[in-house]
Amino acid sequence: MSKAIVKTTFEASRTLRPIYTGGSTALDASGRILLSCVGEDALIVDLETGNQLASLEGDGEIVTGLAITPNASHAIVCSRSMSMRIYGLSTFDETSQTIEAKLLRTLKPHTAPVVTISVDPTGTLLATGGADGSIKVWDIRGGFVTHTFHGHGGVISALCFFEVPTGDNEAKSAKKNKSKRQATDGDEDMEESTAGSTAGFRLASGSEDGKMRVWDLHKRKPIASLESHVSLVRSLSFSPSENALISASRDKTVIVWDARTWKTRRIIPVLESVEAAAFIADSGICVIGGENGKLRVWDCNRGSEVTEEQEAGEEYESVVAIQYSPGLPFVLTVHADQTLRLHSLESLSDYKPGSRLEPLAVIRRISGNDDEIIDLAYVGSDRSMLALATNTESIRVVSVAPSEHRPSDQGEEYFGADVTHLEGHDDIIICIDVDWSGHWLATGAKDNIARLWRIDAQTSSYTCFAVFTGHAESLGAIALPRVPPPVGSAAYNDPVNHPPSFLITGSQDRTIKRWDTSKLGPLTGEKPHTPKAIYTRKAHEKDINAIDIDSTSELFASASQDRTVKVWAADEGSAVGVLRGHKRGVWSVRFAPQGTPIVNSDQRTSTSRGLVVTGSGDKTVKLWSLSDYSCLLTFEGHTNSVLKVLWLPPPQVSNVQDDDEDEESAAARKNAIQDRPLIASAAADGLVKIWSPYTGEVETTLDNHTDRVWALASPTPSGSRSDVKPSTSKLNSTPYAIASGSADATVTFWTDTTSATYSAAVTANSARIEQDQELQNYIRAGAYREAITLALQLNHPGRLLSLFTSAINAADDPALPAEDREQAKASLSGNKSIDEVLQSLDPANLRTLLLRLRDWNTNARTSRVSQRILFALFRSYPASTFVELATQSVRGKDGRAAAGMKDILQALAAYTERHYRRVEELVDDSYLVEWVLGEMDGGVGLGGLRDLTVGDVSEEEHEKDVIMLEA
Repeated sequence: MSKAIVKTTFEASRTLRPIYTGGSTALDASGRILLSCVGEDALIVDLETGNQLASLEGDGEIVTGLAITPNASHAIVCSRSMSMRIYGLSTFDETSQTIEAKLLRTLKPHTAPVVTISVDPTGTLLATGGADGSIKVWDIRGGFVTHTFHGHGGVISALCFFEVPTGDNEAKSAKKNKSKRQATDGDEDMEESTAGSTAGFRLASGSEDGKMRVWDLHKRKPIASLESHVSLVRSLSFSPSENALISASRDKTVIVWDARTWKTRRIIPVLESVEAAAFIADSGICVIGGENGKLRVWDCNRGSEVTEEQEAGEEYESVVAIQYSPGLPFVLTVHADQTLRLHSLESLSDYKPGSRLEPLAVIRRISGNDDEIIDLAYVGSDRSMLALATNTESIRVVSVAPSEHRPSDQGEEYFGADVTHLEGHDDIIICIDVDWSGHWLATGAKDNIARLWRIDAQTSSYTCFAVFTGHAESLGAIALPRVPPPVGSAAYNDPVNHPPSFLITGSQDRTIKRWDTSKLGPLTGEKPHTPKAIYTRKAHEKDINAIDIDSTSELFASASQDRTVKVWAADEGSAVGVLRGHKRGVWSVRFAPQGTPIVNSDQRTSTSRGLVVTGSGDKTVKLWSLSDYSCLLTFEGHTNSVLKVLWLPPPQVSNVQDDDEDEESAAARKNAIQDRPLIASAAADGLVKIWSPYTGEVETTLDNHTDRVWALASPTPSGSRSDVKPSTSKLNSTPYAIASGSADATVTFWTDTTSATYSAAVTANSARIEQDQELQNYIRAGAYREAITLALQLNHPGRLLSLFTSAINAADDPALPAEDREQAKASLSGNKSIDEVLQSLDPANLRTLLLRLRDWNTNARTSRVSQRILFALFRSYPASTFVELATQSVRGKDGRAAAGMKDILQALAAYTERHYRRVEELVDDSYLVEWVLGEMDGGVGLGGLRDLTVGDVSEEEHEKDVIMLEA
């Protein structure tokens, strides 16, 4: 009896992917469903949970415009290929957290790409503005053009649907004021429109030449031409309560237009190039955003700014769009750095004309695209957060698991939500590391500076504790000690207020530095500490890529592009050993966890002094002994540079045991497995491999990235001791065993499924053994009904064939009693029990049996059984049963489509015809044989002895006949 194999398995359980990579965005009326651009595709995202609900595949060209109806029933995507695709969206399913998107139609709206797009408040009309200067209005559900407008001389840059008030009062007021205004064609059209009984649906448009037009959708012509801007009009918004339209332009002004007279009500100089503006519902207040990167609030009636003056942000922070719908408690701003920010409107409820307010609070910040993930680390006392170095000057900290140590507020509840951003570096951050407690994070950047951050999630305090300056070039490596302080000490009981004792940094200036932080007191102000290096050592001949401190904090190792790894005494900074053997630069180095068992290789054996694992540009991972600094094992399998290595805890295996394994053996096997840590390696081939240092083989390969994998992190520190106090370090709060970060801007969280896989294998093995024994019992007892049903369920074609063969042969046995022979002839298959089973098959078993019959029918030796069972089936079921089977789509265990019933029946028919032809040929041959035998028995040369038998001829005469024949 075979035992179930303990195989290490991991599953990609969650993934942080980009939700916005630049371009257009659209928000539904509820403020929950966001439509955004991700490369050449469009993505539908739930802003409340961060889940990606649906993906709309692009046509290979850049998306130029997006729109979603207020009730999220339709999505419209326009691309540079001059196509417009309209999708029907299903109602959002809270249970499955998905939206079904169905492509309804593909249209070519303009002779040039669509630049801007807008949906009316009712969700029935769609306006598109093209680079050809034309505007078209579409019926979304019908997919046809309702209006076409020409008049602009350049690219259409802004569109806005709105409805002006209509009725008797407005008509009388319009007639009364007519004599007071200068008579223009546009004014007369406006008077006739408002004085009549037709609806006041309008469309405002702006173009790159700064001109604007207002179109009457009922009369299908322009009613006003507005020319006050001198640059591109970027945004239009209408306020029903104010009966006013605002236009925002890159000429650094916002103009308020009276919707009755279409005269300028107020010109507001905002002193920045404006990219977006929107009225806040039922008020004269508007929000604007532009090149300064700040959301500003203005009183359109007074022409004054409501919010306090804000310092202009960096160029990459500029606001490119504002998403707002009446009734929402927030405004969504889209920034050039591909981040989304939700600003609360709560403070505006207390606004009094003429007063000033604080800038609108940012209640949530969403990173649309993280660019390359260069490094990452689990942080927080319970490892419920992940710190990401994303090729920028700041560290993004996101939530990856619920936490009782972190305040629960909006924005931190869902997976991947931004918790905070650690800002302070002036250049891209390259390396990060975290201490044993998760409260202290060290970062090194291209600005030649290292920083130590204090992370206190319980009080939402994320501050820079110390700044380390002294390196002449950018930092490429940084490390903190991972060994906890003595149990019961102040640093152990209150780690958030006790920084790690020291840290080591390595730089492109080829030096390493040790910094002492144990004597630094608490911060007295906002200014961080600036300690000096304890020592500086010239370490390598080329750039230093990685540094790691061992589990005792007595040694540290540095890996360099000079193809060597050096081991140093942490206190004195003296080199104690060199690891040579890699043929390319070494990218990563890691000490084995404390208590790692001894490794026995074919050539050498490690000692209790410890192990080191390295990853190199020569595509290999090497395991080294600290006793003599020799290489114990070399792991080969990656097809590109190994960029990161990491020690993982042993796979978790349950107490399930095989049937033939006693408890002691199962416990010994489990302990042997759980005492042996694994090695994870990430490479530029986009793969993560898990290795066993005790077998020298790869355990499994993890594939979920499309670009080089730079970073690996585990919630369990590789150097931590087993006596870490649970209350201060709950390392099992996150279900993920490992996280991998890649240059494809994704982070994949892998769950260790070894225990579940092994338990399932043991359970399946036991169940299979029991069912096999049960099947054997049925066969011996002659219980055809139970045996055939079980053989079909177990998918045992060999035993099923033997069952049918034995039953059919028994029915054809000449020694069978006459009564039983008559019953067999009356049966379709030769056995009444088999007939009953065949007549009561469910669709799944019937399909399985037909598959088996198809296979048996291809062999002449088994075709007899196949034909007999086919005969019984076609006599037992109507043709409609097989037609229904043909219409069902079935997939195999691998997810691929199984063979169709039509193909199965065609194969059966083809081989049945071949067998029929073979039988006909045999019958024809039998006639020939019969004739030949007849001719041989009484033919020419036998002297008319046809009617004589050998027994009627004497031996002497027979010999004469033989002699005559031979002559």
